[in-house]
Amino acid sequence: MKNKDLRDYTERGVREGAKLDVDNVTYPDLAVILKAINGRKSDAIAEWLDKHADELQDTTAIIDTDKIEDIKKLEESKPELILNKKGLSYIPDLDTFLSTANDALADGGYLWCHSRTAALKRESLLNACPGIRGKLWSVNYYVWHRVFSKLYLTRWFYFWVTKGKNRSYPRVEILGRICRAGFDIVDERFSMGEFYVLGQKAKEPRRTKARNYGLMIKLGRVGYHGKQIKVYKFRTMYAYSEYLQPYMMEREGLQRGGKYKDDYRINMWGRLFRSNLYDELPMIINVLRGEMKLVGVRPLSSAYFNMYTPEMQQMHISVKPGLMPPFYYEDKTPETLEEIQESEKKYIEAYRKHPFRTDWRYFWHIIGNILFKRKRSN
Repeated sequence: MKNKDLRDYTERGVREGAKLDVDNVTYPDLAVILKAINGRKSDAIAEWLDKHADELQDTTAIIDTDKIEDIKKLEESKPELILNKKGLSYIPDLDTFLSTANDALADGGYLWCHSRTAALKRESLLNACPGIRGKLWSVNYYVWHRVFSKLYLTRWFYFWVTKGKNRSYPRVEILGRICRAGFDIVDERFSMGEFYVLGQKAKEPRRTKARNYGLMIKLGRVGYHGKQIKVYKFRTMYAYSEYLQPYMMEREGLQRGGKYKDDYRINMWGRLFRSNLYDELPMIINVLRGEMKLVGVRPLSSAYFNMYTPEMQQMHISVKPGLMPPFYYEDKTPETLEEIQESEKKYIEAYRKHPFRTDWRYFWHIIGNILFKRKRSN
């Protein structure tokens, strides 16, 4: 088997991702660096940066570290640009590292970083060891770096062995972590077998507790009277996917049914779960807790809720969200955000007049649509 040329490697969604026009970059050093390193391998980029570091401004910080203390030292100088030659997968506490970089940068400053994605590492393994041996090795690599590193019972052992280094991050998780740290993604691309991301400081980073990687997750949603609730679901997306919603909306837009056109955040088993509605079953916990009911408007993330009109936002939070939203009731699938809002409006107006009768009618019609018409939200 002929080895693949990974220099042209890319992944789904990258083509539609953010691309920076180098000719319109206002910070001179960034334009110079991006032009100079274009088409070079990562080690050649590091050599170029070392050679030309003295030619750059004092507000450009070139580092090669996985230590948070080294980033903190930059806070006094407030650089306009931080370039870290160390790959993201070799940084043990990546969330804190990225958040500290945000703190150190001047307002509107840039963070340039790189890594080999999990999928790219798999391709590299198959390239180096083709055939059945390579496939077995890639499976072992996946189980060790992607499963053992996330499960509650094995996570401690994984980090005890690896010290949190040489992690394996999917592209989605890398982008999500950077967005969570308060950066806007202004450029992402694969080049010469490496994934490069340029983030621009836009807001304060999230400093919440570390993510839950388990099969069941809790997602923040807008509930009754606008109260934030945690909705239980089976995981169908890569970790940190929720932080990519604004980026997805900007780059991808919505398709039929109000979903994203090319939602590359869904993982390999997620599509199976979603096609059979398994992912929504844990929301029964929210129903039993009184935060939701069986029939009602869909519990929305804050990002999605903000896309509603002010009128519909008020109507949406005037009733409890439901496990079975009006979306499933309609014989003709709502295809736009406007049609989805209209569907919810029709339900809410009917519910206000006859609560029990409306939910009873919607419940049995939705059951029929799901069982016999294979009605799905995606």
